[in-house]
Order: sequence, then structure tokens, then C-alpha cells
Amino acid sequence: MPNKNRWLIALSAIAIHVSIGSIYAYSVYQIPLNETLGWEKTDVSLAFTIAIFILGFSAAFFGKFVEAKGPRPSAIIAAVLFGIGTTGAGFSIQLENYFLFLLFFGVIGGLGLGFGYIAPVSTLVKWFPDRRGLATGMAVMGFGAGALITSPVANQLMIQLTIPMTFYILGIAYFLLMLFGGLYIARPPEDWAPHGKKIKEENGNSKDLAYLNANEAIKTLRFWLLWFIMFINISAGIMILSVASPMSQEITGATAATAASIVGIMGLFNGGGRIGWASASDYMGRSNTYLTFFIIQVVAFLLLPFISNVIFFSILLFIIVSCYGGGFSCLPAFIGDLFGTKQLGAIHGYLLTSWSLAGVVGPMIVSNVHEATQSYTLTFFLFVGFLVVALVLSFLMKRNITKIREGAVETSVPEPSPQ
Repeated sequence: MPNKNRWLIALSAIAIHVSIGSIYAYSVYQIPLNETLGWEKTDVSLAFTIAIFILGFSAAFFGKFVEAKGPRPSAIIAAVLFGIGTTGAGFSIQLENYFLFLLFFGVIGGLGLGFGYIAPVSTLVKWFPDRRGLATGMAVMGFGAGALITSPVANQLMIQLTIPMTFYILGIAYFLLMLFGGLYIARPPEDWAPHGKKIKEENGNSKDLAYLNANEAIKTLRFWLLWFIMFINISAGIMILSVASPMSQEITGATAATAASIVGIMGLFNGGGRIGWASASDYMGRSNTYLTFFIIQVVAFLLLPFISNVIFFSILLFIIVSCYGGGFSCLPAFIGDLFGTKQLGAIHGYLLTSWSLAGVVGPMIVSNVHEATQSYTLTFFLFVGFLVVALVLSFLMKRNITKIREGAVETSVPEPSPQ
């Protein structure tokens, strides 16, 4: 394989993730589709829910394919599926066919999301064994930032052209961007390591806890601790993202324009939190980083129902969303720490099923509770309980890691020579 520049590999991964990260800009289509075609907002939202659900389970199902075939074919498949899903959605809108829209945007586009999400991330961990958090943070930051780029572009295209034409243009743009990224991305050679890393590993200083394949990983306690930790962190973040605008208006009395600005800035913290927390985790340690997430969020969720000042309220939302994004970006590096990089893509795929379920559970809880109580207060307290559980699980994870490391040290200590 010709020599590759790992920073260009990172740029290729970002190109893929910026494209598929456009899914977070989906809300810009809700009102136009409602006003143009008469589709109810809840019906339009269903396409997003399906796409996220398919993302997680397709990542789990095809994770081993990514490991077996490599990131390039996986990324190219993602480009084709996501491009077809987006342009097909435009065709469905032109035909005014709602179920065809769900098929293209939700199912086919969701499959493209699953392939496109795991292929670049698992590859970057192998290119950056010395800075796993930074590397995966860069890629997943692209996913968080995708909405910041797509939202104003899509809005302007819909104003200047038509909704179907907007989907056609964006679908072709996503396909080309993902294709260019996919054609360059590749795994490093088996014996590749950045300067100094190989020496450290040969001296027995590798920080990886074990080197397991996906089937071995899912049989460990730490896999399931991590799954539930991610499930709770994602549920809390998606709950906030799904109702940020109406919740801000109801609790603080903010205007619709102010609430929209808050939602836009949350996108910055979603993306910025991914690179910031992931980079910090290289120094703090992954288990300490997740502990920090839940300590911060327990305090924030306890305060939110009592905050009427829009600035203070917004700051708490920004902090929560940064932890939400940080959870995603730290995950691949944490997987490498816990299980090695032998089948990181497949293990990552299995863990992303937590995203599929959380994407349904979080919004469902807040909508049902608010409908029953006409208030967000009970929702906040329910999530405080969930976050406390996640905090306990994070302590258990840290303890489990320490016990395994101590056991490894004990078994590696040579017996004293006889005197």
C-alpha cells in the first residue's frame, strides 16, 4: 500500500462525517414539508427516527463487514446509499408519496449512515494509537458540525429553488464528498506505528486492557457497562435536543427567535464538545471523562427546572449537549482502550445499538410526560435518576478496569529468584 498521510486520512473521515452529520439538520424540512404537502410534523419526524434507528442496528450488523473488507469499500457503499437516500427523498417529495419518503430517507439513508459512521472512526483509531481521543474527536466533530453547514444551505436552497431540487443537490453533494473521502481512506499497514509508539508497546507499556474480537467483547461485563452508560447519556442528550426550543420558551419565556438561536448555538457545543472532550480524554483517561459527564449532568438537570434566566438556562443546555457529543467522540477511543483495535469497528457497531434505542426512548419519555403533566419538571427529575444510575455504572466501570489491570500486573510479576 502506498504511504498515506494520517492527517489526510483524518480529513477524509471528516468529509464523510460532515456529510452524514447533515441528518441533524433535518428539522429545517419539517415546516416546509408541512406547509407544502400537508404532512403532519410528527409524520415528518418519523423519517428522522427511522434513520437513527437504522443507523445503530446497521452499524451493528455490518460492523464485521467493515473489519473484513476495510474502510474504503464501506465508505463507498455509504456514499452510494446516503446519496440515493437523499436524492430519492427528493423524488418522493416530488411524487408527494410519504411512504416512499420514509423508505428512501429513513431506511436507505439510515443504512448509509450506519456504514458511513463506523468505517472512518475505527480506521482513525488505528492511525492515531498515540492520540485516540483527538483522532476520533475530529471525525465525530464532523458529524456534529454537519448540521451547522447543511441547515443554512438547505434553507436557502428551499427558498431559491424547490424542496425536491434541494434534496437532489444535497444528495449529489453528499455522494461526491463521501466518495472522495472514501477513495483516500485506508487502514495503516499491520506493522505501522507513529514514531516512538512502537518502542513503548515493545517495552510493555501499551495501555490497551485486552485484545478481543467482537464475540469475545460482548461477553464481558465492561461491554455491557459501556452499553448502558452510552444509552443513558444519549437518551438525556437527545431528549434535550428534541425539545430545546419549546422547552426554552416555556421555562424561561424566551421568544421563538431567541429559542431558535439557542438551538443553533447548541450545534456548536455538540460539535465542539466532541473534539474538546475527546482530546481531554487522552489526558484525563476515558473512565474519568465519563464520570465527569454524569456528575456535570446530574447537577445541570437538577437546576434546569428552577432556572428562569434565559442565559443561565442556555449555558446549562450547552454544557449538557457538549457531554452528549463528547460521549460519542470518546466511545471509539474507549473501545480501543478496553478491547484493543482487533475488531474495533464491529464492537463499535454493537455499542451503537444503544443510540438506536435511546433515539426512540429519550424523545418518547419527554413527549409523553409533558403531554400528561403539561410541564417539563418531572422529565428532568426522571433523567436525574437515570443519570445517577449512569454515574454508578461509571464507577463500576472504573473499578472493573482497575481490577483487571491489577490482575494483569500480578500475573506478570516474576517470582523472586531463590537466595
